[in-house]
Amino acid sequence: MSSIAKRRVVVTGIGALSPLGNDWASVRSHLLSGRNTIRVMHEWKDYEGLITQLGSTVPAFELPAHYNRKTMRSMGRVALMATRASELALENAGLLGDPFVKSGQMGVSYGSSAGTPAAIGDFGRMMAEKSTEGINANTYIKMMSHTAAVNIGVFFGTTGRIITTSSACTSGSQGLGYAFEAIQSGKQLAMLAGGAEELDATQAAVFDTLFATSVKNDTPELTPRPFDVHRDGLVLGEGACTFVLEELEHAKARGARIWAELIGFASNSDGTHVTHPNPATMAQAMRMALYDAGVAPGAIGYINAHGTATDQGDIAESTATHALFGDRVPVSTLKGYMGHTLGACGALEAWMTLEMMREGWFAPNANLIETDPRCAALDYIMGEARPVNTDVVMSNNFAFGGINTSLVFKRWMD
Repeated sequence: MSSIAKRRVVVTGIGALSPLGNDWASVRSHLLSGRNTIRVMHEWKDYEGLITQLGSTVPAFELPAHYNRKTMRSMGRVALMATRASELALENAGLLGDPFVKSGQMGVSYGSSAGTPAAIGDFGRMMAEKSTEGINANTYIKMMSHTAAVNIGVFFGTTGRIITTSSACTSGSQGLGYAFEAIQSGKQLAMLAGGAEELDATQAAVFDTLFATSVKNDTPELTPRPFDVHRDGLVLGEGACTFVLEELEHAKARGARIWAELIGFASNSDGTHVTHPNPATMAQAMRMALYDAGVAPGAIGYINAHGTATDQGDIAESTATHALFGDRVPVSTLKGYMGHTLGACGALEAWMTLEMMREGWFAPNANLIETDPRCAALDYIMGEARPVNTDVVMSNNFAFGGINTSLVFKRWMD
């Protein structure tokens, strides 16, 4: 392998919109309190046959004046959140308004499960009613699966490569991983990378049909319960998170603040079933990420699990994790706090993991009281946050279609 392919990649900026808040202080407060943000979605009660009524939404956020009718005309909510998170990330990195962003040396690697569902519905109505009424030039741009990546590129005028990662629950982590590879290989100097998702009843219906959603509609504060014997399914959320990933020497030369180093990434496919996860290939994804990072399993001090609170998912993931790490690594998932944010989860969870590593503690699994005996015997963080001093962490995500991802980050020590 050439030296160019070994270029080091660091995190120099992060921006996020999440159900737990849009800054670390707000998120930190939720994680330390154990409170989740799951609520009853009263607006879903009109959908006959939709069993779950639970979701987790991003609180209202302010937009600067330059978000106007012209600049937002091609954006649905998912693209708007992705764009705003990217603006916050660029500001955090000290690159907002810098000519470098438009130089062609910065690209975009971003994903969501789908575009804005309402825009998709407009085309559904066209098919049902045989009429194009309500469809305009921007309807498709709002509904297309790569709407977030494209709108980010247009809004900021990036002229580097655009990588679109519409891969359900791994959209955000593949966004980070493929950006990492683009920089590592020398194809780009920096990337806006991550994922986004907007909450909609249609997404809940998808999981409802699979009997995979939580129906604890009367006790939203007690669900979801990843890895718990009494869990009854997932709860959906929404959000957006963007990382500025940058080649190390370029970041140093401009005096950038470095959050952490991304040292390993892997993604593979189960190749067996679209909804039944395969522990063997999940474990292989983690193993390949460790190899890519050049670290042994013993170097990992914390694992942020995917942990959706579905029976098959929790059992398979815990089995795969145990195969590599046994019971020695502290493990928790953040979905008990904010639900499953689908395309956003890989980036949101990585951001929160880095913040916790920086402060030397990791959040417990929310609502985990009694571990399901069918789940492997991992070191699940329970009850209270746990002090952990580690320099290397792993964040994992697993998606419909058998798509597996694993990211390895290292504390920055100059």
